[in-house]
Order: sequence, then structure tokens, then C-alpha cells
Amino acid sequence: MAHSPTTIPFEDLPGVDPAWSRFIHVEDADGIRRSFHFLDSMASGTEAARLTIVCVHGNPTWSYLWRNLLALAPSDIRVIALDQLGMGYSERLEHPRILAQRIDDLTRFVGALNIDTPIVSIAHDWGGPISLGWVENEIRCDPNRIEGVILLNTAVHQPEAFKGPGIIRLARARALLSPVTEKTNIFVRGTTALSFKRIPKGVQKAFAAPYSLSSRRASVQDFVADIPFEPDHPSRSSLDAVAQGIELLLNTPVLLCWGPKDPVFSDLYLRDLIERLPHAQVHRYEGASHLVSEDAPDLFPDVLSWVADLGREQKLNNVNLNDSQLVDLSAQMRVSASKFPGKAALVVQGKSSDSITVTWSTLNVRTAEFSAGLAAAGVKSGDRIALLIPPGPELIALIYAAWNIGACIVLADSGLGLRGMIRALKGAHPDHIIGIPKSLPIMRALQIPGIRLTTSKLSTIRGGAVPYKDTAHSGDSLGAVVFTSGSTGPAKGVRYTRSKIHETVKVLTRQYNLTENDVIVAAFAPWVVFGPALGIASVLPEMDSSVPSSLTYDHLVQAVNRARGTLLWASPAALTNVVRTASKSDMHNVDVSSLRLVLSAGAPVPRSLLLQVAELFPTASIRTPYGMTEALPLTDISLDEIMSSESDHGVPVGMPVSGVEIGIAPLSDPTEFSSQPDVVGEIVVRALHMRSGYDHLHFTTKSADLFPEWHRTGDVGHLDSDGSLWVEGRISHLVRTSIGVVTPVPVEQRVEIIDGVSQAACVGVGPDGAQVVVVVVVCEKNWSELELHDAVRNVAGVPVAAVLVTKSLPMDIRHNAKLNREKISQWASKKLSGAQ
Repeated sequence: MAHSPTTIPFEDLPGVDPAWSRFIHVEDADGIRRSFHFLDSMASGTEAARLTIVCVHGNPTWSYLWRNLLALAPSDIRVIALDQLGMGYSERLEHPRILAQRIDDLTRFVGALNIDTPIVSIAHDWGGPISLGWVENEIRCDPNRIEGVILLNTAVHQPEAFKGPGIIRLARARALLSPVTEKTNIFVRGTTALSFKRIPKGVQKAFAAPYSLSSRRASVQDFVADIPFEPDHPSRSSLDAVAQGIELLLNTPVLLCWGPKDPVFSDLYLRDLIERLPHAQVHRYEGASHLVSEDAPDLFPDVLSWVADLGREQKLNNVNLNDSQLVDLSAQMRVSASKFPGKAALVVQGKSSDSITVTWSTLNVRTAEFSAGLAAAGVKSGDRIALLIPPGPELIALIYAAWNIGACIVLADSGLGLRGMIRALKGAHPDHIIGIPKSLPIMRALQIPGIRLTTSKLSTIRGGAVPYKDTAHSGDSLGAVVFTSGSTGPAKGVRYTRSKIHETVKVLTRQYNLTENDVIVAAFAPWVVFGPALGIASVLPEMDSSVPSSLTYDHLVQAVNRARGTLLWASPAALTNVVRTASKSDMHNVDVSSLRLVLSAGAPVPRSLLLQVAELFPTASIRTPYGMTEALPLTDISLDEIMSSESDHGVPVGMPVSGVEIGIAPLSDPTEFSSQPDVVGEIVVRALHMRSGYDHLHFTTKSADLFPEWHRTGDVGHLDSDGSLWVEGRISHLVRTSIGVVTPVPVEQRVEIIDGVSQAACVGVGPDGAQVVVVVVVCEKNWSELELHDAVRNVAGVPVAAVLVTKSLPMDIRHNAKLNREKISQWASKKLSGAQ
């Protein structure tokens, strides 16, 4: 005899409207009437619905999982969240239900509701295969019935190369299954304990409320037992059928929302779903765990925005009209190898005995060998190869070999640190990984099924010196995923198609008049990657490429002199150390007159530093391009132009380079667009060489593409009357006071002219909209506290609530040149409150 549903104490469950609660009786496959409980956002009437979202929970959650989606749903979208039989407040069962029966239960439940609108399904955990089984049946009957499919941390397949999740395998152990799932509430309570952030106690109690008695937890045990790890499991064939039937969704919009810290459904399962559903739009909520909807407050608003866009053209990437054309990124390398076979293509400068020189001929042959070897080892067009190799001949040859066979390179900067690199690479889902021996911990952490190879064994994929065929591939195929610095949040993977890479090469060539006679001294690693595509030789000075400030004056001038370098690209941190170490050097008579151009970007470059660099390299034009990982260069300015600018309203970064458009989204109304002078707002840009999107961050890409084909940079600034751009800070660093918004850079510039102040940071302290301005300075002069406060307040140009002195200011990891204003603000807040 089946148990009857209990009365639901909704007044004790936070976030649930009692009016949502409904019951329906549905006859199951055995002819037995079953009582389902469900939540319905339109329980009082469904006439206004244009679309219905059907929500399917997993184990041991229930419809409560979807409460926030119901609460946020607009008036024309109906949200229905059922409790599966034996779960939540639906009828308890006499016998266990297996996967095929639960798919049938869901099919009958939805059918009984007589839904007459298009449907979007959303499912989590073990609700994923149940929901997909039902969706696939619906599509077979009516291809237009299902409008979209959304999956949260779930799976349809256990990769044979890996064991199932340890937590689930432990819970399924015969000795533990009943004690942890039915006899006690360990499994129920443990599910909310998996959350990355602490779930409020009231919400934890609500999740556990339907499972207060062991008699109400029988299906919790049955669900765990029904996971088909074994090939002869009763539900194995059903799960295999769902996995095979997923190809029916290839014409249906799919969204995958994921918590990457999930110890149950890890990124391993997300990778499997992406391979099965290559058209799916993906968003990983960094820091979220198994209950991703609890850990990521933006998830349900994002889901509803995605649903609202269904039926419209959802343009993810900025694709130009040439993307369909074939692009051969190695073509210029082969030209150089033919014209200058014995000429140096790459020089890695070390001590005299350690320097490495690779000719164009050698580089071309090595690239061809790696191309053939990678293909023979199983690397296919479209595969992703993570390369954890310092800049040098092996890295360059492997990059161009990957491009030759149509693969995508994944490059994570070692400046992100070990944890940051693992997090970034896990999110990128590489199919193969090649790295130096020190990268072995990362290789093990990624658990990828493809090639895992250290550089000491690269000879195993050398395929002979036969040129690889068909090196040109579609321009819209992915060529690279590179990562942002992480200075304003977790590092994001930036996607570049082959055409975007090709356009970047064209912009650099055009903007800096590059010719085959140029030699780039690359103290900034990305330039080394572009060297062969540009057809110019590259020189790596002796330094630690992951620590820009390790470059010394002596090592730099040695590289310039020996290679007769014509261009230098270095970060501000590198140039700062070059200037610092120049005073101690005996090499000022070394000939560096070949240097015609010095470029520095990646962070604001102080005028004083540029002037010092100009003294060291008097034959060179000193320029600072403005750009970011998403596009570089966007604008460009010379030292002479910087010195002639008189405004103190930000950092001048120059006019747009050819092919780039710059606009401003005003702070007063960021949904508008302006090109008028002196309007302060977020800088937005459009260019053919701009990134294609963010990797597995669908909603981040969408947010950055507020205007079609325009990228929101996150920087704040203005255009002057000549159309030149000025940068005033980051959106995230604005100080929002009760009398208006303060941009930090102009304040910092004014304060840094005070005698003895070597560095300043303008930050906000207090609640948003009522913040006060606090200036934190590094001061080398013994000012009295009152005198320093008066001096800062006299020049700041805005009301300053407090002035604090510190020995140093925290900077970003990669460039060692960007102020970490979030950290400074936290420190200032604690300091002013007396907590520090």
C-alpha cells in the first residue's frame, strides 16, 4: 500500500510561496494512480503563459531546488517543478524505481498537465538523464515541442578510463548504502554540505524537510542504487539509450550550466556533454559546487535571459565575413624558410654557452615533424592542446604544428600560479597536454584522456621531415584559448578563431611597419608566438618569462646588441627593473642603436618611466599601445604625444589604430552609446582582430557584448575633442559616493605629484552609493600626518575622507604593475575600523 503524501508546512520553508503547491494524480505504467506533488508558478491560472519550463531535480533534492526560478519567472513564463515519485512530497513507493520507469513517470506527469505551450526542460544531477529520456521521446513525437534544454551538473555516461565519483561509489557500497541513505540522513544532509558557500540553516532544513523519517528516505537509497556503473546493471541499457539519443538534440538549443567544484559531477562529465552536444552554450560558474544554483546567485537570472532569447538570433562571437575563408597561419614561416633558410628565426638568450639559435629552415622542419607526429598520435582537427612550455623553440614549433593540423592551442600563463593554472586549464577542457616535467602535477590534476607528454619525450611524436599537408583551415575554427591576467577576478579563457589571429598579425604589421628585416626582442612572451606568422625573427632575452621584473638592463642590451634588435616589447614591470639596474651597469657603451621602437603595454606606464627608457635607448621611438587579452593593439600613443598632453583626467592612450572603433557607454546610462568628447563611461571597442568570445562562459560573453559586435572592456575613460582615448580606471574600481562617481586614476595622478609620494591608490570604503574616498600612499618623505592629509586633499580634486600610508601597494600577479584596488580597499576598511 502506497504512503499518502503529507501536508506541507510551507510557512516554514524559506523562498516558497504556498500558492505554488499542487498535487496531481497520474496513472503509471502498471495502471496504479500515483500522487505527484509539484510547484507551479502559475497555479492560479496559465492563460498568459507563452512558454513552460519543466524542472527535474536529482537525488536527494526535490522541487525546492527550483524555488528561486519560480520566484524570478516573468508573467508570461510558467515554471513547473515536480517531486519525483518517492521524493519530496510526492507519493512514497512500495518498490524501487529504475531509470526507465522514472522516464516514463515524467512523460506521464507532463502529459497529464496538458501543457499547450512550447517547453524548455531544466534538470540537475540524476534528473538529467531522466529529463533527457523524456525530452528525446518528445522530440521523436514532435520536433517542435521542445524549445530548449538546460542541464546543471549531470551526466549521461561514465567514461571508461575513469572510475565513478568517489562519494557515490562509497555510498553505493553494500555495507554503507542503507545506513547513509535510508537509515540516517547523512546522504541528505551531505548534499547541502557539498555547497561551496555555506547554505543558510533554514534552507538546509528545507532541503531535508521531506526526508525527516527513514520511511520517507527509501527512494533516496533507491536512486543511489540505480546508478549504473556496472555493465549488467538494470538501468545500464536505459542510460546508454539516453546517451545515444542525445543526438536528437543537435537541432535544439542547449545550455550547460556548471559548478566546477562539484566532487560528484566534475568537469569530466561536462567535457563529455560538450563532445556530445558541440552546439551547446556553456557557462561555468567559478567557485560553484554540486548545488550550482545555490552557489551561483546569477544562475537563474541567466537561465531566464537565455530562455528569453530563444527564437532570436543568439550571436555569441564577433565573426567577420572572412571567417569562412581558409587561413594558413604557417604560410609566412614557410616563406621565410625558403628565402632565408640559414637566417636566425628565434634566439633564446642565455649565458654565452646556453644561448640557442634556431634558423628559419630548422624551425620549419621541426614544425613539420611535430605536425605529422601529432596527427599520428591521434590529435585531430578541432582538438585542444594545452601547452605548458616556456617560450622557446619547442613551444613555437608545437604551436604552429597544432595550427597546421587544425588544432587549438591552450596557453595558461605560469604567472597565474599553480592553482590558477589548474583552474584555468580545467575550464578549457584540453584534449591533450604537453608540458615540461615540472607540469606533471597539472597533467595529473586535469585527468584528460588524450596525449599527456613531457618535453623530455617529444621525440616520440616527431613524424619525420615530410611537410604536413592541408595546413590551411577554416577561419572560423578555434585557433587559441589564452587567459586574462586574473587581476580583476578569476582568469578567463579568451577564444580566438584562426581569422582573428590572422587579423592580429595584419594589424601589428600595418601599425608598426614591420618588415622581414625587423628583429623583435620579446620580453613579453606573446610576441614570440607571433614572430613566425609575422615573418620576423624573435629574440628572448635572459629572464624568467613568468616574472617580468626579472629582466635586467645588462641582459636586455646584450640581446639587443647580439641580435641587432629593432623592436623591443616589454611590460612596465620589466622596464622598471631595466631602469633600476641600469644605474649599476657597466654596459652603457654597448651599441643599441639598431633599436628603432620600444613598445610597452599590459598596464599603465608612468611618464617618468618612459622618459627614463628614452634616455637608455635614444634611437628608439617609445610607444605604449592600449589593449588587453581580448584585443591588442586598440590604440597607440608615442612618448612625445604623452608629454604634450596636459590634462590630469586620466592616462592618455592615443588614437585608435587602423580598423579599430572606440566608443563610450556613459556611466549615467550604460545602455547608450556615445562618441562625443568628454563623456565619461565604459570604453567599448570594435575590431576585426577582437576576441571571438570567452571560453565556456556564455553569459560573460553575452554581458561583454552589450552592443552587437562591440566589446565592453571593463575600463572607464573618455574621448577628447581630437578623438584620442583617455583611461581613468576600471569599472570595478569606481568609487560610488553619495554625490557622484569618482574615477580613481585622475585622483592618483594628482596625488603622485606631491613631493615624496611615489605611488598612490584611490579606493572607496563603505556601502555602494555611499562610499567615501580614501587615498592610500607610499611616501618616501617624512611628512607629518596632518601635512600629508592637507597636501593630498589640496590636489585630489574630490573630497577625501582619509589618507593612509603604507610601505607598498599590492599589484597583480602577471604584470606586477596593476594596482589591486580591491585588496587595498579591504585593507583600508580594516585600518579605518581599527581591525588592523
